[in-house]
Amino acid sequence: MNTLQRVARWGDAHHPVWLSVVRMALGLFLMWVGVLFVMNRDALDTMINQSPALVTFAFFIAHYIVFVHIVGGLFIAMGLETRFCAVLNIPILLGALFFVHSRTGLFQVYPVLGLSVLVLILLIVFAITGSGRISVDEFMRRHPERKRKHTYIDF
Repeated sequence: MNTLQRVARWGDAHHPVWLSVVRMALGLFLMWVGVLFVMNRDALDTMINQSPALVTFAFFIAHYIVFVHIVGGLFIAMGLETRFCAVLNIPILLGALFFVHSRTGLFQVYPVLGLSVLVLILLIVFAITGSGRISVDEFMRRHPERKRKHTYIDF
């Protein structure tokens, strides 16, 4: 058993129910922040105009942040692929920690440094502990799909 499997097994065994409520709140918060990021397009335009060489890179980063926050937040709230979505969100929060006081105001959706640190810590916790008992992942584990018998016709 490799290290990731051991961490996943430990996280599944040590996940209290109240942590599922925190996971749901974190997912909804990330979705809300993704929407706020879309509404804060002026900051992105300012960043692009300051460094025209990074137009493509800034375009990719903006779309990555919006997609991962909105879709990843929804998945985290539902408890679907929580570990994966938390890992995808961690680089965004690290960027928010480094650029929260930048002149462009790109990460003004995280106005408080403490809030960024809290969200980053929660993402790390859920990357380790997973989704818990109240989740789509747990439902899928308890109710595996029955394999359908397919008939293949060779031509």
